[in-house]
Amino acid sequence: MLKRTPLYAAHQRLGARLIEFGGWEMPVQYTSIVEEHLAVRQAAGLFDISHMGELLVVGPGAAAYLNYVLTNDLGKLTVGQGQYTLVCLPSGGVVDDLYAYRLSEDEYLLIVNAGRIAADWDWLQTQVETAPTRDGFHLKNASAEYGALAVQGPRVAEFMDQAITGGSIAGTIAPRATELRKNQLAAFVLGGVPLYLARTGYTGEDGFELVVPVREVERVWERLLAAGADYGLRPVGLGARDTLRTEVCYPLYGHELDEQTTPLEAGLGAFVALDKGPFVGRAALVRQREQGVPKKCVAFKLTEKAPPPRPQYSIFSPGPNSVRLGQVVSGTQSPSLGVGIGLGYVPLEYAAPGTALELEIRGRRAPVVVQRKPLYRRPG
Repeated sequence: MLKRTPLYAAHQRLGARLIEFGGWEMPVQYTSIVEEHLAVRQAAGLFDISHMGELLVVGPGAAAYLNYVLTNDLGKLTVGQGQYTLVCLPSGGVVDDLYAYRLSEDEYLLIVNAGRIAADWDWLQTQVETAPTRDGFHLKNASAEYGALAVQGPRVAEFMDQAITGGSIAGTIAPRATELRKNQLAAFVLGGVPLYLARTGYTGEDGFELVVPVREVERVWERLLAAGADYGLRPVGLGARDTLRTEVCYPLYGHELDEQTTPLEAGLGAFVALDKGPFVGRAALVRQREQGVPKKCVAFKLTEKAPPPRPQYSIFSPGPNSVRLGQVVSGTQSPSLGVGIGLGYVPLEYAAPGTALELEIRGRRAPVVVQRKPLYRRPG
């Protein structure tokens, strides 16, 4: 049976089309994917992300443990800061990608992918036995206690202080919500509801993500919709969430990332701190950096009119001696750019921007060109 978020009834009232996603029944769209996508690019969109997981690591040994199991350098985080990071196997393959926030001196919150909550939880527990610090901290799966929302778009800052009045009560010291900078987190109170607010997101636009006690999620959802009504805010489903993140080349687990793919191959080396000391997967990643990656995730655009790229479409070298190089892992028709775009893995020698490739789309070859990431850049 599919799980449902606290906003299931709200989605039904709004006429959302619901689909299965990672074991959850989630809205894919309310009106159309293109309309919702453009609302986020031009004004504001509100997403239900309550299917994602919340894991807590608490205690004086929490930082040392997390620095052992995560790729980024947690030591750079002060209270009220967050960072994108990954969990790797000893082979360097990715267990999950996530956001880690430092809530207080000895308390950390991990926001993990919905379909990886159980796998992450099991892996993190398993690593306790091999970590340099085996005690002085404890793990808690708080996913059932919290829901989460994301509000994204260029006009979000115009109404967030109307929705969340007053200053922060923990985390980053901020007199109001819009004083938070990128990757900062603070605790606020909204209408009597304590919540965490972070200036992060998954769309390439400015915005915030909120972690809210599960019983209060619908109340916060309604308050945000009311505050943003005059600024073009509209609810947005998973369809536009996917097109938005593909335009800015953000990875999705199960597409760009999996246990057979390393962060270096995925182009995420900036989030791997090889100089911080031992961590799970470091030896394999050091070896791969020295020897070179066998494949690389590239972004591409179609250069002629054709149906949009889709995952698992084959990528070929061009010309009469064409060979299969790899496959598309994410693909769509870009609402912002008006062209088919995608991400895929190819050998390193075919990964340079400007390289001509071909996709097999419905039995025919379509030309594409490798692009610099991100594919979409906000004007100005």
